[in-house]
Amino acid sequence: MQRPWRDKRASEQTNRYASFTLTMSNLNSPLQRISDYDVELCLFCNRQSRHLFVRRVFCLISRLGDGIFWYVLMAVLLLCYQAVALPAVLHMLAAGLLGTAIYKLIKSRTLRPRPFNVYPAIVCAGQTLDQFSFPSGHTLHAASFSIIAVYYFPALIWLVLPFSLLVALSRPILGLHYPSDVLAGAALGALISITSIQFV
Repeated sequence: MQRPWRDKRASEQTNRYASFTLTMSNLNSPLQRISDYDVELCLFCNRQSRHLFVRRVFCLISRLGDGIFWYVLMAVLLLCYQAVALPAVLHMLAAGLLGTAIYKLIKSRTLRPRPFNVYPAIVCAGQTLDQFSFPSGHTLHAASFSIIAVYYFPALIWLVLPFSLLVALSRPILGLHYPSDVLAGAALGALISITSIQFV
C-alpha cells in the first residue's frame, strides 16, 4: 500500500511537470508564429520570381552581390581617389574576410537548410554557393561594405544603400533564404562594420 506522503510527492511532481509543459508551450507558441510568418513571407516573396522580368532583375542583382559590385566599387575608388581611398578599400577587404569566416562558422553550426529544400512551393530561381541558409552571406557583406563605404565616402549612400536593399530582397525572392536569414545577415554585417570603425 502506497503511503500518503508518496501520493502527495507524486502529485507535486505531476503538477510541476504540467506547469513546465504549459510554460514551454507558451514560449513555443510565439516562436512558432514567428516561424510561420517567416515562411509565409518567404513564400510571398518567392512568388514574385514567377514573373520573368522580376526573376531576371534579381538574378542579376544576386550575381552582382556575389562580390562583383563591391570589387568594382573598390577599384573605381582607387582609380579616382588613389591613396586617399586605400584605407577604405583595405577596411572593406578586412571586414569581408571576417564576415566570411563568421557566417561560414555560423552556417556550419546551425545547418539550416535553404527554404527551397524544405518547401516544395518555394522555387530556387538563383544559384547557391552552399547548401545552408542561416545567415545570408550576401546580405551580411552588403550591409558591412555599405556602412564602411559610407563612413569614408558619405556621398556613396545613394549608390550602396539601394543596391544593398535590392540584394536583401533578392534572397527570399529567389527562394535562397528566409527573411530571418536576411535580417540576421544584415545585423551581423552592421555589427562587424560598426565595431571595426571604432578602431579606425
